[in-house]
Amino acid sequence: MTNKTAATTLTSNQLTDLVISSLEDLKAIDIQQVDVSGRNPLTDRFVIATGTSTRHVKSMAEKLAMKAKAANCQPLGIEGEKGGEWILVDLNDVIVHLMLPQTRAFYNLEKLWEASSQQRGSTSRSA
Repeated sequence: MTNKTAATTLTSNQLTDLVISSLEDLKAIDIQQVDVSGRNPLTDRFVIATGTSTRHVKSMAEKLAMKAKAANCQPLGIEGEKGGEWILVDLNDVIVHLMLPQTRAFYNLEKLWEASSQQRGSTSRSA
């Protein structure tokens, strides 16, 4: 996705690297990235990570937003901060999902997007 503002200087890959590096520093668990380019009109990638508590998830979201701002990438929005079970940080080309273990297991976003990709592949082959 290339709809960057003039102030944004990071490429999609650089932004993904910044997100993953930040989450590693913040002790996130099981960091995964899912390429959704061409399958999702809103973003190129999802980064999904788990926190150990609502406090940990909230702290990761807050510090990630600060690091993104420091890199000249203003978050478009942050959702779910109040509850802290699942916080979404929208960085335009990368959307970050930070979740508690039980929330992540329940929604299983990685599997959902993998199934979506397989479904699209089998549909195009049968057409």
